[in-house]
Amino acid sequence: MKERLERKYDDLRRSIGAMGKVAVTFSGGVDSTLLLKVCVDVLGSANVLALTGVSPIHPRDEREEARALAAELGVRMVAFDSAEMEDESFLANGLERCYHCKTHLFKSVREIARQEGYSLVLEGSNVDDMNDFRPGRKACVEQGVKSPLLEADLNKEEVRTLSRELGLKTHDKPAEACLSTRIPYGTPITVGRLRDIERAEAFIKALGISRVRVRHHGSAARIEVEEKDLPLIIEQRNPIAGELTDIGFTYVALDLRGYRTGSMNEGQ
Repeated sequence: MKERLERKYDDLRRSIGAMGKVAVTFSGGVDSTLLLKVCVDVLGSANVLALTGVSPIHPRDEREEARALAAELGVRMVAFDSAEMEDESFLANGLERCYHCKTHLFKSVREIARQEGYSLVLEGSNVDDMNDFRPGRKACVEQGVKSPLLEADLNKEEVRTLSRELGLKTHDKPAEACLSTRIPYGTPITVGRLRDIERAEAFIKALGISRVRVRHHGSAARIEVEEKDLPLIIEQRNPIAGELTDIGFTYVALDLRGYRTGSMNEGQ
């Protein structure tokens, strides 16, 4: 590791070392896996609890991946039902959607942590997360959830570098976001729409494309993949169109600008 990154890593370890018993909001993604790993290394697995929300907004295979990762790190994981799908403010899918979702998540995590005897709740935001529209950040602050990677000034590239150095298989895992981010603001979030997106993305991933977003525009599906994968989408356009038509989409479109995070925030 380069000297600057080593200093950040040391700062992260010192910060976590002063925390005692911690509960980590755990998705199995790059950031939360690194955070969980460092917590275990510094505090010991007996002082660390992984908490994972279960909801239609998260693909089901992600939960199983998270469970397997927690087991590999020797950490007990508690999966709990999050309550955002019962909140009309969240389902309305306004600009504050993420705030309502994260408020439910962090309230549940804090209560479980309290019941289990863990003094602090942590989550895995990094510096680069501050460059996009992130209303969920307000919920994090309001609920007193700490963000050690952010506080250590670690960006996404540095998180991946540390993950690789520590032998984590997630170091090159594509970034994920909840399925509700595929639905345009103002379009109500429903279980049906979320399941349509999950099924469509799973089909495309099975073709060998790891990073894909299927944006749900009512009767139209807009597919985003990385530039290198555009030829494969074109090559496989007939089976893809057939599957997405079976799901219920009338139109299937390929976004020529390709995959980009926060594309649903464009124009907001």
